[in-house]
Amino acid sequence: MSEQQTQERVTADFWFDPSCPWAWMTSRWMLEVEKLRPVDVHWHVMSLAVLNEPRLDELPEEYRDMMAGPAWGPVRVVIAARELHGDEVVGKLYTALGTRFHNRGEGPTREAILGALEEVGLPASLADYAEKDTYDTELRASHKEGIDLVGQDVGTPVIAVPGATGERVAFFGPVVTPAPKGEEAARLWDGTLAVASVPGFFELKRTRTQDPVFD
Repeated sequence: MSEQQTQERVTADFWFDPSCPWAWMTSRWMLEVEKLRPVDVHWHVMSLAVLNEPRLDELPEEYRDMMAGPAWGPVRVVIAARELHGDEVVGKLYTALGTRFHNRGEGPTREAILGALEEVGLPASLADYAEKDTYDTELRASHKEGIDLVGQDVGTPVIAVPGATGERVAFFGPVVTPAPKGEEAARLWDGTLAVASVPGFFELKRTRTQDPVFD
């Protein structure tokens, strides 16, 4: 049994935007890690729409239009679900949304949102919050908590894990496709903790040559 397997349980804080396919890949990896290592994932919402607000004019037109409009809906629904039904529904709702958005190719439509809400036993009325700013203050606070750990030059996902002395160390990513399974998933988690244990470690990156693979 490895050293990682004998450790006490730790929490991995995971910030996601449900519309992001790369965050979805990483989140499925983390669910696999939960089966293989003593780690519990705590799910948090962040928003690509909020992240890109200061630089909307610099974005390509199609992406700018999405960030200014449709990108708000799914995160608003998830944050409303959290506020009205508790933290414990966030991960389940994310799984239901992401399966429809990404694996099934439905995209972040109202129909997909309604199907996800029904699947996890949440009221259909939550879908109406996609068009409301009722909980935007809470959404922005959740986003800020995650992004403040890593800085403005990243996207989603953000993962915070225990560092060498127990403090939270956060990174953007890992960006990976397809989502690793089995021992491969466990090794990637062990490596994530390893780099988190090095105080001066900041970045390890290469150019993406493959689109997300949903399985």
